[in-house]
Amino acid sequence: MRGGTLRAGAMILRAAILALCVPVAATAACRHALALGLDVSGSVDAVEYRLQLDGLAAALQSEAVQAVLFQQPDAPVSISIYEWSGPTDQTVIQPWMALNDPAQLNRLVTVLHGHQRQAAAPTTAIGAAMMTGFALLDQQPACWRRTLDISGDGAANTGPRPQDIAPHLVPVGVIVNGLVVAAADDTELAAYYRSYVIRGAGAFVETARGFEDYAAAMERKLLRELQSIAIGSL
Repeated sequence: MRGGTLRAGAMILRAAILALCVPVAATAACRHALALGLDVSGSVDAVEYRLQLDGLAAALQSEAVQAVLFQQPDAPVSISIYEWSGPTDQTVIQPWMALNDPAQLNRLVTVLHGHQRQAAAPTTAIGAAMMTGFALLDQQPACWRRTLDISGDGAANTGPRPQDIAPHLVPVGVIVNGLVVAAADDTELAAYYRSYVIRGAGAFVETARGFEDYAAAMERKLLRELQSIAIGSL
């Protein structure tokens, strides 16, 4: 009964998220749909919050990442960004946007720099965050590749556990990667993400050694994700 209740609850949550998300019609080929979920639970203070959003903006603006992003302008990368904490606390910061050129990227960076933290529960509901990402990726079925990135600085402590998400609730072909924020001597959180969060062939976990390292870790992760599809499609 517990498994059936979990599956039913997850399906209801996914349907509710889909109803809230803004659908975007595809106007061109999409080589990669990338949904990024940012942890804004109670363990993330105001300084760390800004380091996370501004770090993502800096990573996207790096010369190396831009070179890959704009490598195939006829088949751009589409990106959506949201923040998450408790089981019902997910806020879409940027609905799906095709990154066709630097001007479009600059618009996204402006959104990230200007976004203010929303009131939310302090808990860490990774399972619910993953379901939000899956719902967003369901809006991009035609993309050649679809990836969900979950950033976090702690293990789940509420909501459906990530390991309880049934395989049939994961969209076909979606890869789930992780970016963990941990102290230099902490290997447990990365191990937790490897065991319970990441999904799919080639999925991986990147580690930031504190939020001060978030921009560099995000750049490494984006390059690893985006270069693989760019090389594979040549």
